Amino acid sequence: MGRISIRDIHNMKCRGKKISAVTAYDYTSAQIVDAAGVPLVLVGDSLGMVTLGYEDTIPVTMEEMLHHSRAVVKGTNKALVILDLPFLSYQINTGEALQNAGRALQEGGVQAVKVEGGQSIVSTVKRIVEIGIPVMGHIGLMPQSVHALGGYRVRGQGKEEALELVHDALALQEAGVFAVVLELVPTPLSQLITKRLDIPTIGIGAGPHCDGQVQVFHDILGLYTDFVPKHTRRYSEGFKVFKSALETFTEDINSNSFPSEDEGFSMDESVIQEIEDILA
Repeated sequence: MGRISIRDIHNMKCRGKKISAVTAYDYTSAQIVDAAGVPLVLVGDSLGMVTLGYEDTIPVTMEEMLHHSRAVVKGTNKALVILDLPFLSYQINTGEALQNAGRALQEGGVQAVKVEGGQSIVSTVKRIVEIGIPVMGHIGLMPQSVHALGGYRVRGQGKEEALELVHDALALQEAGVFAVVLELVPTPLSQLITKRLDIPTIGIGAGPHCDGQVQVFHDILGLYTDFVPKHTRRYSEGFKVFKSALETFTEDINSNSFPSEDEGFSMDESVIQEIEDILA
């Protein structure tokens, strides 16, 4: 069985089967996510915050995204892997957008790209799709535009902004995206958008009525403690578990209980004796 395709994702919506999606930024986390049967793996530019320590996603570069994507692709066999095109990699002009989307597939090895924006980027999305690159859209809170949007806030609670998001979603569908992320969108609005679209909606902080949900690997496993989003449910306390294990590791070294004789390697004692004689 090969990788999951965008057609498979569309068929999941048609069958009413919910779609799970998780971020991954390295080979090992990708292996875990793929083994768990998650159909969509997103190499998100959130890696800037959770793996590189940036304050937000804006400093993330195309080179960094490609570096992490290659590792994630190697760690997956079944999942559809999507690369977040980072800030300024597709907004300057269509030519650069096409080039960077192409690099995502050629150099990053992914099967699709994700872009933030609605009606304003429709022409760019159309061209990327026309050259054969699957595109996932992203509206609502758009982290790359966090300063212009006035911070990390829910979008679409008022009539005008809600209508704008509906039109954005419809425009992206018309442009050819295979799915669209709805981030920090009120539950009733995300439900309305999901009903209006033929393509799947993937929610993050957008309520239970989306066709699927995406979460950050480090958030749901309790590994990232700098900030815990309201929309995240923790399924493990990974930071505490790993911290405890490393403390025990250090204690074992200090007490000389690690490594044991069984965790080392032997050799013929006569060889050691010969070496000692030579050195004497």
